Amino acid sequence: MTVARSDLSTRLAIAATCVAALALTCLVVVGQPLVARAADFERLTLMSAAVVAGLSTLAALAIAAFWILPAMRRQSQEQGELKSLTGRLERRSQDLEHAAVTDPLTGLHNRRFFDEAVHHYLQAFDRIGRPLAFMLLDLDHFKSINDTYGHDVGDEVLKAVANCLFEFTRHHDIVARLGGEEFAIVAPNMNKTECHAFADRLREAISKLTIKVGNVHLRVTVSVGITISQRSDAFPEFYKRADVNLYNAKQTGRNRVYA
Repeated sequence: MTVARSDLSTRLAIAATCVAALALTCLVVVGQPLVARAADFERLTLMSAAVVAGLSTLAALAIAAFWILPAMRRQSQEQGELKSLTGRLERRSQDLEHAAVTDPLTGLHNRRFFDEAVHHYLQAFDRIGRPLAFMLLDLDHFKSINDTYGHDVGDEVLKAVANCLFEFTRHHDIVARLGGEEFAIVAPNMNKTECHAFADRLREAISKLTIKVGNVHLRVTVSVGITISQRSDAFPEFYKRADVNLYNAKQTGRNRVYA
């Protein structure tokens, strides 16, 4: 029969008490005829009390060994497991937050992050009266790459272009893949002339990329539409101007910057 640990502790305590009482009785019954004086009997009584105290201590130690200490160990183990679980959940939350604003293919920011960040940038730079440059980029004839070589090759092209954009931009610029073959850059404190020159350097760097996927060697070009923030600009108008200029870059021959 299996006895619960708490029941076992109770039984041990009762047994220890019974043993103490029995020891006291034996000492009194057996020892009393052997002593002739009251003083000897008093000493015997004190000895008996000491025995009872010792046995009580043993009973307390038994309870601690069989119940209190294991309970403390379980509590410590549970606290350790809870701390570990909390750490894992915090890391998972951070991973999910990062994934929510990151394009999984290129590692750049995604459209969700871009829209919110540009909204805040527009408000902040409007308050201090500083310009905010916006470059909208679209790969030329990208559909034909997917149709001819497959989407796996197209993905490698997108990643190569994303790496180029990341290398050319500053740490406080916003670089994002908006979807498909369309990318965007928002650059603080850059006027129209500076933005045009910077966008043209990007365009040239992308045109010089040689993208190798197996036996396939590719070169790509990009069209860029740019605009500069105006006083009290709202995001839709800001984006629309760049989008119109990108359309004009496509219509006038591609592989160019249009402002």
